[in-house]
Amino acid sequence: MQRLSLHPQGPDFSRLIMGYWRLMEWQLTPAGLLDLVKFHLDLGITTIDHADIYGGYQCEAAFGAALRLEPSLRDRMEVVSKCGIALTANPAHRLNHYNTSREHIIASAERSLSNLAVDSLDLLLIHRPDPLMDADEVAEAFVCLNEAGKIRHAGVSNFTPSQFALLQSRLPFPLVTNQVEISPLNQSATLDGTLDQCQQLGIRPMAWSCLGGGRLFHAPEYAPLRQELETIAAEVGSESIEQLVYAWVLMLPSRPLPIIGSGKRERIAQAARATEISLSRQQWFRIRKAALGVDVP
Repeated sequence: MQRLSLHPQGPDFSRLIMGYWRLMEWQLTPAGLLDLVKFHLDLGITTIDHADIYGGYQCEAAFGAALRLEPSLRDRMEVVSKCGIALTANPAHRLNHYNTSREHIIASAERSLSNLAVDSLDLLLIHRPDPLMDADEVAEAFVCLNEAGKIRHAGVSNFTPSQFALLQSRLPFPLVTNQVEISPLNQSATLDGTLDQCQQLGIRPMAWSCLGGGRLFHAPEYAPLRQELETIAAEVGSESIEQLVYAWVLMLPSRPLPIIGSGKRERIAQAARATEISLSRQQWFRIRKAALGVDVP
């Protein structure tokens, strides 16, 4: 599988990323999870996306339990995590809120390292914009973690272009990505300047919820989209509408790296083959129109 540099200064990631948001729902033993990890590594999907809060703060530890069975696999993967959200799944939090303080970022990163059974993160992201974010304080945390060898690169998730620019203005090294929602169901990033900024800065976004959290397959309002996807899938020889959606995201000129959210091997393998599908410009816009209900003004 093709690899891309998120930024001219790195890191190099696999063209598609394996997301572990729903890991606890897959009900895998550590040995079973290790087999799944080996499966997608062998496909060339070597980048792994986590967050401290996933699975009620359980997913990273479950992944670490599997990796401890064969620690040498760490050399074959790039590990991403996120921090900055505080959930009531932690009894210390009375309500769900954001926390991008220097203390919280450093503590979260160190806990992720311990849970994941790794010595460093290839990339640490601020998970969501925080209205109380002090850009200087976040930058201090990133610099501290980087200088200690605990994170190799830093980035953000779900940031607007202005929020991205603010934090970048305080850092001595580049933010290498913005992980944002991109799908036919949510196309806001394609026109609100988010992906334009990525092109401008030469960075690659990471794309989450490409399938709309499963709504693509079931929600009645997306029946016209499903029908159009089926039609185009037949035209281009796609194995599934799911695979076609990944191809749609891959066609964006900012060259996003889609995150796969399934633990099923067949779906992971199909997603990996999305890189082989070519859409015409009109086919891409047909999918856009079917999702939005309108074409262009």
